[in-house]
Amino acid sequence: MPTIPRVEFLLSTLNATELGTIDSIVEKLRQVEEELREMDQLELAQRAAESCAALLRGDLAEFKRGRAFLQSKIGHLR
Repeated sequence: MPTIPRVEFLLSTLNATELGTIDSIVEKLRQVEEELREMDQLELAQRAAESCAALLRGDLAEFKRGRAFLQSKIGHLR
């Protein structure tokens, strides 16, 4: 998958994490993490994993910070 479509996929997936069950949001974050690993963006993949962990432990502020960070950094991959 070329980089630009992947970036668009990642951004749309992150945008979809604003609504849904915790399970569906965790699944989307894990998809983002996996895609970032495939793109050799290991630091961003780690941040996606940390955001997922924050959500699972109920730290919504940290989850939102992590998601915003990812959206910003992934947007710069274009």
